[in-house]
Amino acid sequence: MGAGVVQRKGGNRRRRSRGRSAAMSEINVTPMVDVMLVLLIIFMVAAPLLTVGVPVELPKTAAEALPGEQEEPLTVTLTIDGLILLQNTETPADQLIPKLRAVAAERENGKIFLRADGAIPYERVIQVMGALNAAGFRNIGLVTDTGGPTLGGQGG
Repeated sequence: MGAGVVQRKGGNRRRRSRGRSAAMSEINVTPMVDVMLVLLIIFMVAAPLLTVGVPVELPKTAAEALPGEQEEPLTVTLTIDGLILLQNTETPADQLIPKLRAVAAERENGKIFLRADGAIPYERVIQVMGALNAAGFRNIGLVTDTGGPTLGGQGG
């Protein structure tokens, strides 16, 4: 059970390149995989943060979500501050319809989503909805959050 030393054939010959190491002919893939995994994690965390929207406290309902579509629908947002936004751009009330017509003329989908803060009076929401309807926009959807109370008073 003793430890032994195995001698090579050739005895005590010294190598010529004693201080130098031989060039590696293989590529070390491990650092590249590490970098790619870190980048993947960064993009997975950052991707949901890239969705930009106007912060609005939407009313809660028990309604189901509409099926997704190819083209992003036009969105009109009413904020608690009384601002009207077309997509993410603040728009004066008197310029909303002309701007909507200009944008809708270039789109194949005529759907408009109306988002309004839950604290806004119902009258204001209906005024904007009526103006859209009077301007010829017939496909208007009201945006809400799911999981709210139903008419029976039970949450969904």
